[in-house]
Amino acid sequence: MAITRISITDFLVHAKAQLVLDVRSPAEYQHAHIPGAVNLPLFDNEQRKVVGTLYKQHSKEAAIKQGLDYFGVKMKTMVETVEALLAQHTSTSKTVYVHCWRGGMRSGGVAWLLDLYGFKVFVLQGGYKAYRNQVIQCFEHNYQFKVLGGQTGSGKTALLKSMQAQGRAVIDFEALACHRGSSFGALGQTNPPSQEQFENNLALQLSMHAQQIIWVEDESQRIGQVNIPKPLWLQLRASDWYYLDLPFAVRLQRIIVEYGSFNKAELIAATERIRKRSGGLDCQTAVAAIQNDDLETAFTILLNYYDKQYQLGSSKREGTKPQVMSFTYFDETAIIKTLVHE
Repeated sequence: MAITRISITDFLVHAKAQLVLDVRSPAEYQHAHIPGAVNLPLFDNEQRKVVGTLYKQHSKEAAIKQGLDYFGVKMKTMVETVEALLAQHTSTSKTVYVHCWRGGMRSGGVAWLLDLYGFKVFVLQGGYKAYRNQVIQCFEHNYQFKVLGGQTGSGKTALLKSMQAQGRAVIDFEALACHRGSSFGALGQTNPPSQEQFENNLALQLSMHAQQIIWVEDESQRIGQVNIPKPLWLQLRASDWYYLDLPFAVRLQRIIVEYGSFNKAELIAATERIRKRSGGLDCQTAVAAIQNDDLETAFTILLNYYDKQYQLGSSKREGTKPQVMSFTYFDETAIIKTLVHE
């Protein structure tokens, strides 16, 4: 068989249903990778450092010789690992797609080995770097966004999940960020992505819905530890948006249900994070209420604070005006019908 080198455009089209092997080091992969790719490192983290140092400080030849020492003892294991991965994969072919950082020696070495063994091998030209360039460019494209806004406790996330279950295109920024956007947003969340991985995952979602109307929640540019890329965020701010208006009491009960199951220590820590902005007295009162199991008092204080923050942000918002939808209670079916004009 022959190794085929393909462009990033062809790679993204044809690799969707095939096994993608990222042969960079575990640290590189853990920082960020192509969604769905499996890590098959040619070098471990320390080996990569040694080879890189030799390449920079001595010569390409010295680096290759050292790399061969590392590679030689791994060859059988790597082939067996790929066999096992293919046996578990939905694809029934012996086709694999391979990439490293720039499409150089690491992907070349692994591709040679797998081709020698009998796999059909495609190598990404330009490697992961080419993929990242594609990701960054995708945030400059124009999309058909519709934005759902509303104060805290309005049930925006629940509505979008229901719309997604009904077959509509939805991108959940908070799910991608592993954070729900407030000082309480990290509660119940694990393993937040790096900024780079967040962008990679977001780019995949955008590619899936590029020709559709995409529903999203009204967000600040920063969500937890990550930021929505500025070109995309500016486009979101200029898109059609809908403001869901629900009574304070309805929203309060939704918040109590959503966050009331977390332990006191977590709730108090989240409350303390907004002490400076919410005011010392309000924070102290809310903390005391949590300690006394009086969640209604605590969340009343917190919801008033977030309402003020939302109103402040909305007052500074330029561009399109929202279509306001007022309901006396959370009627999911009626709200969705209003949103999609059914």
